[in-house]
Amino acid sequence: MTTDRVDLLVIGGGVNGCAIARDAAGRGLSVLLVEQGDLAQATSSASTKLFHGGLRYLEYYEFRLVRESLIERETLLRAMPHISWPMRFVLPHRAGLRPAWMLRLGLLIYDHLGGRRILPPTRTLDLARDPAGEPLRPGIRRGFEYSDCWVDDARLVVLLARDAAARGAGIRTRTRFVRAARDGGGWRVELAGPDGAAARIGARAVVNAAGPWVGEVLEAGLAARTRRTLRLVRGSHLVTRRLFAHERAYILQQPDGRIVFAIPYEDDFTLIGTTDVEHAGPPGAAACTPEERDYLLAAVNGYFATPVRAGDVVWSYAGVRPLYDDGASSATAATRDYVLEVGEGGGNGEGAPVLNVLGGKITTHRRLAEAAMAKLRPFLPGLGPDWTAGVPLPGGDFPWDGAAAVAADLAAAHPFLGPAAAARLVRLYGTEAGRMLDGARSPADLGAGFGAGLTERELVWLRDREWARTAEDVLWRRTKLGLRLDAAAAARVEAFLAGASVRDPGLAGVAGAAPR
Repeated sequence: MTTDRVDLLVIGGGVNGCAIARDAAGRGLSVLLVEQGDLAQATSSASTKLFHGGLRYLEYYEFRLVRESLIERETLLRAMPHISWPMRFVLPHRAGLRPAWMLRLGLLIYDHLGGRRILPPTRTLDLARDPAGEPLRPGIRRGFEYSDCWVDDARLVVLLARDAAARGAGIRTRTRFVRAARDGGGWRVELAGPDGAAARIGARAVVNAAGPWVGEVLEAGLAARTRRTLRLVRGSHLVTRRLFAHERAYILQQPDGRIVFAIPYEDDFTLIGTTDVEHAGPPGAAACTPEERDYLLAAVNGYFATPVRAGDVVWSYAGVRPLYDDGASSATAATRDYVLEVGEGGGNGEGAPVLNVLGGKITTHRRLAEAAMAKLRPFLPGLGPDWTAGVPLPGGDFPWDGAAAVAADLAAAHPFLGPAAAARLVRLYGTEAGRMLDGARSPADLGAGFGAGLTERELVWLRDREWARTAEDVLWRRTKLGLRLDAAAAARVEAFLAGASVRDPGLAGVAGAAPR
């Protein structure tokens, strides 16, 4: 790390930190983002993976948050059509829960609050006739269907970081923020790099976007406190074998007033979540508990005719959401809105500011970044205007409904791939998949194979362009191929990334290259 001074230091490589770094770099600021682990390693890769308004938030009168989120869905969909796409959600009606008239009224508001242009409206379903009713228990005969959007959360974070870097930001993973002290009109900052070596930089302003670690960064690193408080809430998810054949998702009401989603996931699986449980202990140690697993299984078994058992779970994950504590009586009722708090050393615009990011949801990351820049504007004269709306992320420079056409073009240019492999690459890399495969005329040109279509060429891309350093980075955040590869294959990926030579028995003579 050789930068002596930057305009903005961002602490935290989750969705909010990377969105702020991208926005700030695009306005002409010099930016350095530091993340103690991998990008999206914590909360931002542990979401339910939706761009949505939050239908249930209407019950808590969070109309501004729902409206902002609904408007953002289509803005984001246009900017990242490779990693986000429209999805229809089936809401079955069950006697004894929210009445049908209430559900229809809520969906009517949901349809019109955000000014839809792309997404189709709500419709009523006869589940005795509609294919969406086939997996459900007999007696569930009526439902509704509405629109929201799917998003690959971890890839979103990586692409935000890549765009920030393309605009001049420094992105430093495995780099820990140690402490900072105000020094005149700025900050003196101490960092610890991946090898533990200390580095010192100066910064005009600091953004604390450390997610569940916001309070720790404030108290231990900045010797300060926030006037606000965080509520750490764990959300757990299960991934099972595929539970239904169609591509629609389910939103399932529960007797306790919560909702649980069952969503098509990675072609052959179903994603079930989430819980809302107060979290104690280190945020990085969050895991789905047996009690949460049983709750989610019971939630889907209340609707699906074929029982889902613990043995059907192929993976589980959990993340800690750093919610702004608004005094709600339960974790479920706690607001998902964000609060941006600026602390400074002198009068308005005179001291060295620190901006603390509390709360938020993945759908509002872009708007949060704009609001953060507005908060920092008095301290950073000459800051450029808002610019991110409508600007695609890397690989997303094609129409929102054009992924199939991009995949067809990729398969035509590289016939050895096949349609399924081309579609997988486009869903991860968009138009950049062509750059990744540049010059490849046969499988041998892609180097060693690691299984499930993962090749040396892709690993080199992820290592050199996307900050991947371990098999976990690749298999569980960048690609989700951990669902398909066994421990031996994962060990080969780890060895390759560590610089060992890797030989693919199916591609004789092709060896892995050491990282640069």
